Amino acid sequence: MPCHRGSTLSRALLSAVVACLPAFNGMAAEQDRWEPAIAAMEAQDRESPPPENGILFVGSSSIRMWEVKQSFPDLPVINRGFGGSQIADSVRYADRIVLPYRPRVIVFYAGDNDIAAGKTPEQVADDFKAFVGKVRDGLPRTRIVFIGIKPSIRRWAMVDKMREANRLIRALAAEDERLEYVDVDAPMIGHDGKPRAELFRSDGLHLSAEGYRRWADLVRPHLKPE
Repeated sequence: MPCHRGSTLSRALLSAVVACLPAFNGMAAEQDRWEPAIAAMEAQDRESPPPENGILFVGSSSIRMWEVKQSFPDLPVINRGFGGSQIADSVRYADRIVLPYRPRVIVFYAGDNDIAAGKTPEQVADDFKAFVGKVRDGLPRTRIVFIGIKPSIRRWAMVDKMREANRLIRALAAEDERLEYVDVDAPMIGHDGKPRAELFRSDGLHLSAEGYRRWADLVRPHLKPE
C-alpha cells in the first residue's frame, strides 16, 4: 500500500509538472522574443561604443521608430527601443541596454502595449516603479523622463485606462525630483476631443513625422543639463 500511495503521488506530481509546462514554455518564448534585438544592440555597442553621460531613449516601438539623432542633432542621444515591448521587458533587459551606458538622462516610453495586453493601470504603474528602482540601484543620479502613454486612434477604446496609468505615474514623478513626466495626451487631442489624425501613420497607432516633431518639442525642455 505505501508503494501504491507513492506511485499515485508521483503520477500526480508528474501531471502537475506537465500541466505547467505550456505556461513555462510561453514565458521562456516571450523572454526569448527580444533576445535577437538585444544581442544586436550589444554587437552594435562593441563595434561603435556609444558615449557615456548621454541621453538614452528606451522603450517600445514609439521609441524604436523615432529618429532621435534627427530630432536632437545637437545632443548625444542613444536609441535602444525594441518594438512591441512592455515596461517589464525594459526592466528585464536594463542590465544590458540601460545601465551600461551610464546616461545622464533616460527618456522612457512604454505602457500602451501593456494596457492592450490586459494589464491594469496599477500594474503598469508598478512595472514602471520596478524600472525606476532598477535604474536607481545602478545609477542613482540619472534623471528619468517618462513620456505619458499616448492616446491613439487604434486604441482609443482603452484611453481611460491609459489616462489612469498616466495619472498614477505622474503622481510618482511629483514625489521624485529625478523623475519627470511629459504630458503628450492633451497636445495630441484635436478640437473634436479625439486624437489628431495627422500625428499618426496610416495604422492609427504609430507616430507620423509630424507626431515625432511634436514629441521632440515636448521632450526637449527636459534634456537640458542640470
